Amino acid sequence: QVQLVESGGGLVQPGGSLRLSCAASGSPFSIAAMGWYRQAPGKQRELVAAKTSSGTTNYADFVKGRFTISRDNAENTVYLQMNSLKPEDTAVYYCNLVATIGLGRYTYWGQGTQVTVSS
Repeated sequence: QVQLVESGGGLVQPGGSLRLSCAASGSPFSIAAMGWYRQAPGKQRELVAAKTSSGTTNYADFVKGRFTISRDNAENTVYLQMNSLKPEDTAVYYCNLVATIGLGRYTYWGQGTQVTVSS
């Protein structure tokens, strides 16, 4: 079993910054991809940013130039640096891990961390 532990959410004013962290631990696994999704009230969960094991990085158009995803491979941790935050960035942010365990590929989700952008 693999566990994801998120931290770093909170309340911030428009224009401010937050840094989210997500650490993966548990059964032996290798990371195929790790990233962040978000879900605002009444909306579907959507991709924010993700980074594959080959180094490919994908960002949603609405965060390009403002958010940066990075990974610490030694610690199996992914970070999301969020700058120039807007009220529309308010959502629950979920860490996502696509892991290879043996011959199988599995998807895991964190518990979610609330990000609120408001004055």
